[in-house]
Amino acid sequence: MKRIVLTGGGTAGHVTPNIALIPSLVQQGYEIQYIGSYDGIEKKLIEELGIPYHGIASGKLRRYFDLKNFSDPFRVINGYFQAKKLLRELKPDIIFSKGGFVTVPVVQAAKRLHIPVIIHESDMTPGLANRLAIPAATKVCCNFPETVSCLPKGKAVLTGSPIREQLHRGNRLRALNFCGFTAQKPVLLVIGGSLGSVAVNNAIRGILPELLKSFQIVHLCGKGNLDETLTGTPGYVQYEYIQEELADLFSLADVVVSRAGANAICELLDLRKPMLLIPLSAAASRGDQILNARSFRKQGFCEMLEEENITPDLLLSSILDLYKNRGKYIRAMEKSDVSDAVNTIISLIVQITG
Repeated sequence: MKRIVLTGGGTAGHVTPNIALIPSLVQQGYEIQYIGSYDGIEKKLIEELGIPYHGIASGKLRRYFDLKNFSDPFRVINGYFQAKKLLRELKPDIIFSKGGFVTVPVVQAAKRLHIPVIIHESDMTPGLANRLAIPAATKVCCNFPETVSCLPKGKAVLTGSPIREQLHRGNRLRALNFCGFTAQKPVLLVIGGSLGSVAVNNAIRGILPELLKSFQIVHLCGKGNLDETLTGTPGYVQYEYIQEELADLFSLADVVVSRAGANAICELLDLRKPMLLIPLSAAASRGDQILNARSFRKQGFCEMLEEENITPDLLLSSILDLYKNRGKYIRAMEKSDVSDAVNTIISLIVQITG
């Protein structure tokens, strides 16, 4: 039996693509181990699946001043030696890294031990963690055609993002019952990301009375972002985070407002959900979500609003137009060339491990 170590963490987007690969890896006969941070979101998600989980020290790679910038490099170094010790014990045939700061010491340790590594880069341009890891990689999978030119020649493989198969098994009726909604009115799904988005949450809640005239609304607002004053509002439900019922909620949604994290929007593409993307602003990030959203808009998959330009009237009219023209976006998504990422990546893993 061949053994694979999966790694990735920090946000759900760095974990769910790994989760999407697990059933096919099991089917192919791989023994699976997971390396993540001590207390990141990945720990809970992976342990719930019964996959052996190993925590290591990790330090965030920041682009801004923070006192932790002085201590985190030592945590990364500690994580490297922990990862090296773990990999010597586990003796994996291959590593699959989904990115996030916890993966840097794992990939570097794998390089030292001559273990092949496949990296997956979700965004159009590689993030800092993956930029540090790419020299150690055997292959680098990516989502966007534009990304190939940013990667070393011979390493890039355009695969798309692995999508969890269970997302295709959603049940609309079950979701209606879960939310207490009627089948007679369209549903708007709002996704602020696994960590929540104050900007998206506030913008939607600011026009909630007008939105409720046309839609029922499911609002995934992130941990700690529930608005208790809205509890019990007819036609509006809010959740910090949804796992078991997510496929049902996707099935229920007619249109979606979302941040533009690559994995989230690739799931929406795969499910053919018309989307209005509000990317994280360049002031608060390296601008990767803006590039993701622009690429999707160019391909006809979505509409896009930049956070700084949002006004109540513009947001409302954009959502109403999205719903009115939803067929146009669905037809464009049906023509997408990037699909079947799971099988493409599994074939790559099998090829490398022989």
